[in-house]
Amino acid sequence: MPSGNVSAGDIASSILLLNGPNLNLLGERDSKFYGSTTLADVERRITQLGSEIGVAVRCAQSNNEGGMVDLIHEARAGLGLIINPGAYGHYSYAIRDALEVLAVPVIEIHISNIHAREEFRNTSVISPVVTGFICGCGVFGYELALRALVQQLSNK
Repeated sequence: MPSGNVSAGDIASSILLLNGPNLNLLGERDSKFYGSTTLADVERRITQLGSEIGVAVRCAQSNNEGGMVDLIHEARAGLGLIINPGAYGHYSYAIRDALEVLAVPVIEIHISNIHAREEFRNTSVISPVVTGFICGCGVFGYELALRALVQQLSNK
C-alpha cells in the first residue's frame, strides 16, 4: 500500500497500478501461468514506461479486499487505474462496486488467460464496469494496459 506521504497533487497527476492478492509472489508462483518476472520488475518497467510516454505511475499491491477498495477510492482523484485484481476479479462485488463509481478510465489485466484456466476463473465480475480488459499476454499485458489507458486519456 502506498505510504501516507503521497500528496493529493501526486494522486491527481498520476495513474494507479493496483495489484491484488498473491501478486506480491510473482516470480515465485506457478511459472507456467505467471512466468519468472517479479512484481518489483513489473512496477519498475511500468514506472519507466510511464516516464517515457509522459505520465506518472504510482504502484500499489494489497492482499486485502478492503485495502484494494480504499486504493480504488483514492484513484477517483487520479488520471486512471490499471488493476490486476487477482482472484478478487472472479467474485468481489465490493471491488466491482468501488470501480463502478470511478469517472476515470480503468483497465483490468490478468497475466494468464483466465478463459483457458479452471472454470471458476473464466468469469470476471468486474469486467462489465471497466473501460478495457487484457488477459493472457503475460506481464507484457501491463505495458499494453498503460498504453491503452494513455491513449484513452489523449482521446478525451
